[in-house]
Amino acid sequence: MAIMIRSVMTGFSFFISMLLFLLTISDLFARIHGLGFGINYGQIGNNLPLPSQVAVLIKSMNVSRIKLYDADPDVLQAFSQYNVEFIIGLGNEYLENMTNPYKAQTWIQQHVQPYLSQTKITCITVGNEVFNSNDTQQMLNLLPAMQTVHDALVNLGLDQQVTVTTAHSFNILSNSYPPSSGAFREDLVQYIQALLDFHAQINSPFLINAYPFFAYKDNPDEVSLNYVLFQPNEGMADPNTNFHYDNMLYAQIDAVYAAIKQMGHDDVQVRISETGWPSNGDPEEVGATPQNAALYNGNLIKRIEQKQGTPAKPSVPIDIYVFALFNENLKPGPASERNYGLYYPNGSPVYNIGLKGYLPEMPLAAKSNTLSVNFLVCIITCLIFALELSRW
Repeated sequence: MAIMIRSVMTGFSFFISMLLFLLTISDLFARIHGLGFGINYGQIGNNLPLPSQVAVLIKSMNVSRIKLYDADPDVLQAFSQYNVEFIIGLGNEYLENMTNPYKAQTWIQQHVQPYLSQTKITCITVGNEVFNSNDTQQMLNLLPAMQTVHDALVNLGLDQQVTVTTAHSFNILSNSYPPSSGAFREDLVQYIQALLDFHAQINSPFLINAYPFFAYKDNPDEVSLNYVLFQPNEGMADPNTNFHYDNMLYAQIDAVYAAIKQMGHDDVQVRISETGWPSNGDPEEVGATPQNAALYNGNLIKRIEQKQGTPAKPSVPIDIYVFALFNENLKPGPASERNYGLYYPNGSPVYNIGLKGYLPEMPLAAKSNTLSVNFLVCIITCLIFALELSRW
């Protein structure tokens, strides 16, 4: 039985390789360019597909940028030889260790360097929404950890290939209306000023997780649904600049730029590391529907493809990572947290926004190692198909 399983899985690996090859060839013939948006690939679930499956899905979607929340070796290995850029993550629990130069360099040597020859890792996020945690020690450790990780990249000769940043919650702003009056919270200024100096020094982006959904959910009677969904609406004008905004996300981006400028910097680029809309939620989570999620993400992707800039930065195309690839059934919090995915774990789209993705049949990561007869039949069929392809 063990020999049979090994043979079957070897054949399946060959099938996946052939499928990826055919997808690549079809891309070349069709002259299709990669989509302009990135996507967040979270893995807080017990029914998610294997990384090798996800690699095929991403390839078939024609997405060329992925953001992880860790440095999962299985994912990085599955995407070897791909033309996909990766942002990998160091969780908040690593911040203290990353202030130690030896530990920082060891982490890079173990989790980054072995994959760079075949997997395109371009950025490391050190921590996620640290200023949202109310943990003073983590706040104090954030910048030293970022600096130490960067220094380790320099020592290893990797700093021109891999940059360092961190992702922030939008609520680090004390004011975002009008956008030109954007300002950081007073209690965070001491941390953010030094962070911005570091970003400018190493030319790395300032990442923000921005969700217009939250603004609508909290004030559905005051916030226009069309305004947050990129639908036709009257919009709003900034009284200080006369810039007109037809959607909330662009206003949020420009509010961050204004807050950064208040700190004396116009040399740091803002990128959206997370944005999305849930397709389901708890009864009190107003607006969490498949229809609204499809409108938000569908309209956003169209604007990204048009390389639009914001009113304050019209010549700088918005740079966005959509949240998220899959619904993740083990995420804590309200129901919306488990329903941001563009896809269900089985590979079917949660709603139709024109993305063409294909997830090959394969055992899910959380299933028992016991292979059913039906699954064996499926694998053998795939193997036969792969062998036929190899004869062409």
